[in-house]
Amino acid sequence: MFSPTMNYENYDPCFPDQPVVDLYLQTWAKLPAFKSKPAFLWAEDGSDSWGTNAITYGQLNNSAQSISTQLLLPLQRGETVVIMCAPGLELVEIIFGCQRAGLLAVPIVPPEPTFTKDNYHHLIRVISQTKPKAAIASHSYIECVKRYISSSSRNIHLSECLQKLRWISTEDIRDKEMDWSLSSSSSLNSGPYNGCKPKEVYLIQYTSGATGIPKPVLVTAGSAAHNVRVARKAYDLHPNSIIVSWLPQYHDCGLMFLLLTIVSGATCVLTSPSTFTKRPQIWLELITLFRATCTPVPSFTLPLVLKRGGIARGTMPIKLESLKNLIVINEPIYKADIEEFVEAFRPFGLNPLAISPSYGLAENCTFVSTAWRSGRNDSLPTYKKLLPSARLIPFDKDEEDIEIIVVNEETQKAVEDGLEGEIWISSPSNASGYLGHPFLTREVFNGMLSKRVSPQCYVRTGDRGIVIGEERYLFVTGRISDMIKLPNSRELHPHYIETTTYKSNQSKLRGGCIAAFNISRTIAIVAEMQKSEGDQTILRNICEGIRKSILEEENVAVGLIVLVESGKVPRTTSGKIQRWLAKDNLLKAKMSTIMQMDFKDEDCDLTINNNAREEQGGLDKIKGRNKVVDEDKLGITISLSKAPTNVSLLSSL
Repeated sequence: MFSPTMNYENYDPCFPDQPVVDLYLQTWAKLPAFKSKPAFLWAEDGSDSWGTNAITYGQLNNSAQSISTQLLLPLQRGETVVIMCAPGLELVEIIFGCQRAGLLAVPIVPPEPTFTKDNYHHLIRVISQTKPKAAIASHSYIECVKRYISSSSRNIHLSECLQKLRWISTEDIRDKEMDWSLSSSSSLNSGPYNGCKPKEVYLIQYTSGATGIPKPVLVTAGSAAHNVRVARKAYDLHPNSIIVSWLPQYHDCGLMFLLLTIVSGATCVLTSPSTFTKRPQIWLELITLFRATCTPVPSFTLPLVLKRGGIARGTMPIKLESLKNLIVINEPIYKADIEEFVEAFRPFGLNPLAISPSYGLAENCTFVSTAWRSGRNDSLPTYKKLLPSARLIPFDKDEEDIEIIVVNEETQKAVEDGLEGEIWISSPSNASGYLGHPFLTREVFNGMLSKRVSPQCYVRTGDRGIVIGEERYLFVTGRISDMIKLPNSRELHPHYIETTTYKSNQSKLRGGCIAAFNISRTIAIVAEMQKSEGDQTILRNICEGIRKSILEEENVAVGLIVLVESGKVPRTTSGKIQRWLAKDNLLKAKMSTIMQMDFKDEDCDLTINNNAREEQGGLDKIKGRNKVVDEDKLGITISLSKAPTNVSLLSSL
């Protein structure tokens, strides 16, 4: 059994930096104190208990070498492979094995192999864009794919994509018979390193899809190594650190923490996102059992755990005093949510100073910065209900190679502190661009300040931010593309409307499952109900309560409110609301609604621009379907259609 209290005193704090993450793995595996130390543990939740499997640094190193050897039999160095493994230790081994082989890996969430749930579109996108030579999956998954290809009811385009791939089973490339106790890491790694070099693209990770169709980001092995080295230092991670993570291991923060674990020589306890969503209490139990010092979670996790995980639920006493970093990602980060969670779990040992609001994005590998600092003894400031995600004053010279500035999007000049603008980043962690998108790559990755002599390029994040105070805290306020335009040049971030919507009726609405956006000349809200509700009076009161709360809290009028069933508001794998897709689905009649209310007051007309007629046509169709109540005095139209009947907006263009 792994002992979280074991000390690795031979760790050198001046451990030399390595150009790629895989070389850290080889180095740790050669040290006697680390060879048998667990690198990763996998927790599987059972019906009445849960257990763990582990892989040590020595085992992972040997496995990566064995997998790389097997992969290079059918493949050549530099070729692209799609990794379609279920979450778990096997996925971790495959990821490191591909880097060791010098292959370009594209990890994705494997769609259900019968492809009947309309969840295969991203797979088609990946195959079309990255043109992989092979796909790695379990033997059982591959057999399902073969049956699908040979079936008469198959999608022809999807079948053609699947047939082009060489399918490699994980069972064939993982040597189960290897005797780990007799294998020698030094013998396996005695020659020159032939894995991915620092300047070689070793990973394609797709953006989350929060503001548009996911884009393939090209990440070099050197950029990834720099990114996790910076994160290691920012979070003060070391071999005695214990990490707990349930984040998806395919991209962004979930993948970064796999690399960060190896660079730090730490131990990481993993479980799947589905395990967490089914029983959020397991996250707290893993922290307690393994005395975790660090855990990364999306911002929606904290209110979700309070609501569903609870404090008294479960059989294990919760103890959180070991936590040094409770890393909160997915901006914006509301102070009220943090305070509520801290107050609930302070009696269980949670230190408020462990809260680590952080900022990251795929275009910078993942990590950008954090507002947390080791030894901090003061509370974080607040700006418009938000906590900061970074502190821009460098603490030492090693941080000066990462520059974060706030820029006026129109003039492309840096703004003064206290003014909101677009966040730009210049860092060795910057990715190389988007695969197959040269124009967009120039637009996003080659940002240059106006009238600046230096040729320095920045990544234009698309995020709005503002720097406040002498400590120069950076607050990430929202996404530019999601901004709601109001009269008199006023702009409003939709998350404020969404938060107010949820708080107007927390017993009926689902938190984190509400989307607000412009449609034509009005503000529209799509909100998920916790349970289906057929009482028209209750539904009308919910909608009227939403509108009243937003009018009082944000001083804006909402023109359309749509209540939908649970699970109908689209979100990314990391839990971000896809407002663009929610709007698109609404206009294309792809959302079955429980109720919709059209408020006809003149103050709902935002008069955005003169080019909104197309959206207005779609909006008119939405408002006009299946009207069952029309109350002119209230200016309300109520619809109770379970299935939308309006024509798609595309047909009217």
